[in-house]
Amino acid sequence: MIDQIQKHIEEVKAFSSDQAEAIEAFRIKYLGKKGLLNEYFSEFKNVAPEDKKRFGQTINELKQAATEKVNALKTGLENKAPKSRTYDDLTRPSEPLELGARHPISIVKNQIIEIFSRIGFNVSQGPEIEDDWHNFTALNLPEHHPARDMQDTFFIQTDPDILLRTHTSSVQVRYMENNKPPIRTISPGRVYRNEAISARSHCFFHQVEGLYIDKGVSFADLKQTLQYFTTALFGKSEIRLRPSYFPFTEPSAEVDVYWGLETEADYRMTKGTGWLEIMGCGMVDPNVLRNCGIDPQTYSGFAFGMGIDRIALLLHQISDIRLLSENDTRFLEQFRSAL
Repeated sequence: MIDQIQKHIEEVKAFSSDQAEAIEAFRIKYLGKKGLLNEYFSEFKNVAPEDKKRFGQTINELKQAATEKVNALKTGLENKAPKSRTYDDLTRPSEPLELGARHPISIVKNQIIEIFSRIGFNVSQGPEIEDDWHNFTALNLPEHHPARDMQDTFFIQTDPDILLRTHTSSVQVRYMENNKPPIRTISPGRVYRNEAISARSHCFFHQVEGLYIDKGVSFADLKQTLQYFTTALFGKSEIRLRPSYFPFTEPSAEVDVYWGLETEADYRMTKGTGWLEIMGCGMVDPNVLRNCGIDPQTYSGFAFGMGIDRIALLLHQISDIRLLSENDTRFLEQFRSAL
């Protein structure tokens, strides 16, 4: 019987086919439930004790040869089969593509930049880590000036003259130092102040400040520019300017826009007055022009500044300023259809 098994081993090694049916018949003949291997395993109990070892080794050799042959032939068939291409069926649904969304801060900032670009304002930028001169002194805020207390500042401990900028007016100073009038620029950017974090305030936020320097610039030019801006951004044309104080402008004013009292939210936002404060502004102080190398006898100008975060809260009816910096995708996905 061992000789018979050896003959089957030779037949297995010699077998070859590229037909799936023939390969399956070969597998069933040797490895099937009623195949030859099971018959030989059943005969093992009838073999003489002295022949059992050799008989068992021969059966295992046949099993290994048959298994390897079947696997090799099936692999050859798979390699010869034509590969299906991804785009054979153009009617198949594609993989879903998750589109990103602009952050509400970016949406509002881009809107503001676009509005002012229509009337000739360019965009200027500067460093967020500033020195005392550009952030305070050049803006008519010398050392020990009481107005410095209006802005709780993050100072760099290793150097008391280095700090995180508290406003983007520092960018305007740098721009005036390196450019001659006429100047017409806006400076968007992130600023830092050591304030308690709450639903209405944060230790960092975003500003857009504007500057216009030329011969014969008046307060009337400032008001008309702001009138144009509020109409373009809010769709509200009625504004008012209230006297205020800023060290770097004189005279100075707070700008309110009439929001209206049409909804309960309007009453809440405007405290029942219908008026909403949106920015500060004023004529550039002659000392600031002089500090930046511009002759105040020849040139005059105006400046204004607004918080992008507050405007984003207003336009998109967001109740908590902290949502703008938490990177919660559920919140950001709501702006997927925005500009």
